Amino acid sequence: MKVWHLFLFGLMLMWQCPAAIADKQIIIQSTISTANSGLLEAILPAFENTAGIKVRVVAVGTGQALKNAENGDADVLLVHSKDQEEAFVAAGWGLQRFDVMYNDLVLVGPEDDPAAIAQLENVTDALLRIRENKAFFISRADNSGTHMAELRLWAEVKVEQSKFSGTWYREIGSGMGATLNMAGAMDAYTLSDRATWLSFGNKQNLKVLVEGDPRLFNQYGVIAVNPDRHPSVNIEGAHVFIDWLIGEKGQSQIARFKVNGEQLFFPNAEK
Repeated sequence: MKVWHLFLFGLMLMWQCPAAIADKQIIIQSTISTANSGLLEAILPAFENTAGIKVRVVAVGTGQALKNAENGDADVLLVHSKDQEEAFVAAGWGLQRFDVMYNDLVLVGPEDDPAAIAQLENVTDALLRIRENKAFFISRADNSGTHMAELRLWAEVKVEQSKFSGTWYREIGSGMGATLNMAGAMDAYTLSDRATWLSFGNKQNLKVLVEGDPRLFNQYGVIAVNPDRHPSVNIEGAHVFIDWLIGEKGQSQIARFKVNGEQLFFPNAEK
């Protein structure tokens, strides 16, 4: 009888452990900038220690993160393309969206600045000069939040930049680090989020040439994936994480994160 009881107990453990483990882990599909800048590595241990929930981060461009979440490969999204995020929620893939933090985008380019855009306050004026001078511009072309912002800016000045693909306009379909590397190698311009720029080690001869235009404001949001679409979603864990991230503890962790003394992200969740 004792052996039989032990056998039953073992079966119960086998049935219960996967669910128990799942309850203690969440998957976050996050934009590359939050990972490459070191932000998530800096703040997630505080959450894990407080909540007892392990976090697995998948760092990809915002467009890919949204697609992965639609496929059920996420519990939480942390991304930065508000229009896409709101469309994701409106389509029923996600629950409520919350503002988390912001920074800005910057237009960087070679020190000799062949298109003479340095110190321009209007980012679209700068893009027009790049176009007129046929100066090299490197686009991420990866459906990331930064790429979507770039496309909106070209559209404002009615430049169909894709027509020039392979000439002065180069599309690489890669992340921010690879884009900055190519821009440096080609003495080209590109659009970068400031967090990645500040934490990037291989700036070569690149420098920030245009910044401060309100259209370069870069908002980040967090969304729990809808468990009605994917029953495997750890919705309880997702809610615990979101409550922490937009609450006082998470917001203070974001505010304290700095690289070389500079704050990279500014918390702005509604109280």
